[in-house]
Amino acid sequence: MDVAILGAGQGWHFAELERALRARGHQAHALRVSALVARIGDAPRLDAGGVALQDVDAVVTRTIPKGSLEQVIFRVDALHWLERLGIPVMNPAATIERTVDKFYTSALLEAAKLPTPRTVVAERTADAMTAFRALRDVIVKPLFGSGGNGMVRVSDEEIAHRVFRALDLERAVYYLQEVVPHEGRDVRAFVVGDRVVAAAWRCAEGWRTNVAQGARVERASLLPEWHDLSVRAARAVAAEYAGVDLLPLPDGRVFVLEVNGIPGWQGLQSVTDVDVAAAIAEHVEALARRP
Repeated sequence: MDVAILGAGQGWHFAELERALRARGHQAHALRVSALVARIGDAPRLDAGGVALQDVDAVVTRTIPKGSLEQVIFRVDALHWLERLGIPVMNPAATIERTVDKFYTSALLEAAKLPTPRTVVAERTADAMTAFRALRDVIVKPLFGSGGNGMVRVSDEEIAHRVFRALDLERAVYYLQEVVPHEGRDVRAFVVGDRVVAAAWRCAEGWRTNVAQGARVERASLLPEWHDLSVRAARAVAAEYAGVDLLPLPDGRVFVLEVNGIPGWQGLQSVTDVDVAAAIAEHVEALARRP
């Protein structure tokens, strides 16, 4: 097969995907999303770096890099267009739309009856303050973002006023999620298709358990019910592959925190014997064979 990998066009994850695909006899093209060029006329064409994407057998979406609103919408629209042309895209554009937006993800997890912390999303400062007074201890997260960037824990009303005022100046949306007591660690389960191929504990001294924020990674073996939660969470957003964050509590409950539709796995790979990129390549093959 000819497989296009779309994203920033370089880095560890690109190299891993290229290796895994070529090991299975496929041609891999590492392409920059910013190089997309669409042509509409006698025949639809979508090129990137000299590769005609409408002619490849599959596309793996590695990243949608930051950009202006118009740039991001164009990039996601291009994925929609490829799907309409019959090209398998992993993950599909709709999945990326569902998972890049924390509100959308939380709403879908709730609809799937998956346990998730109480969350309030609002535009007005007064509504955010009302939510804070009800929840008392919250993590304020950017609606769009990953790696733990931009998150703030707030448990003091004066600090809440300051944080919300700063967000108001940016015309941001308030996403407040209640803090639930935990043991300083959560689980990242990496789902491909209908199974968890690998999982890892993410351990930290404070409340941030993101690897990008310095959390320590340890091998994890999932209980059957945790495996089921992870797969159900991926299905809730229609993901072909996903990073699902589970938060176990001392009382035995387990919350689904987030679902990442363009997950990284470098930290996970360091503590597992499973070849994660190979699992992704195998699933790409299965997608390309679907009628």
